[in-house]
Amino acid sequence: MDDAKIRTRRQILEVAADILEREGAQAVSTRSVAAAAGIRAASLYQFFGDKDGLLSALAIHGFDMYLAEKRGLAHSGDPVDAMRRGWDMHVDFGLRHPAFYLLMFGTDRAGRRAPAADEAGDLLLKYLDRVAAAGRLRVPPALAARLCLAAVTGVTLTLVGAPAEDRDPEISARMRDALIDSLTTGPPTDPPPATDTGLAPRALALDAALTAADQATLPLRPTETALLRDWLDRLAR
Repeated sequence: MDDAKIRTRRQILEVAADILEREGAQAVSTRSVAAAAGIRAASLYQFFGDKDGLLSALAIHGFDMYLAEKRGLAHSGDPVDAMRRGWDMHVDFGLRHPAFYLLMFGTDRAGRRAPAADEAGDLLLKYLDRVAAAGRLRVPPALAARLCLAAVTGVTLTLVGAPAEDRDPEISARMRDALIDSLTTGPPTDPPPATDTGLAPRALALDAALTAADQATLPLRPTETALLRDWLDRLAR
């Protein structure tokens, strides 16, 4: 795609994003966007195909905005604290960009995954791998990611759908703390709870270390590594 076409596509997306933020997804049509961008509808079809294609591109644009804010979070030496700050940033993004959030994380029919679900899940998994590597995760990272994403999107969609005066920040804070406390342990210097044998966090930490290691340098054959990871998965449950 040459520079002129790239600029035109970017212009169309910016115009569509402005309409989306001001009036919602129902106001985004090929006709309204083409008129606001000062182009023919045929030109818009060349880039996006139809309205669904345009909305899909807007969902990707929204996720790019989301990622930019995620990258802007200050690094923390505490991976569990990073989970809490990531949760707060997610909810805040949804409340500041409700139309984008509904487009990214909502769905119009049962069985259809939200456009941003896979990307957000992969991003969250990277955070949780750090928690597991620190020996502070009680459940496998993939399960923790699904639980966190379900909880934070549920809370955010609930707050987005409520009148501004009824949005109690305590709802998000309580859900965040309850979930994260149930998924993680305290810092390594803290004594483990009486009901926690300590095996699950250690198993998950070793599994995370195996994932990060150079497989060629492991003193195990592939079948032995697979068996060890199966045992670690059992210990983590």
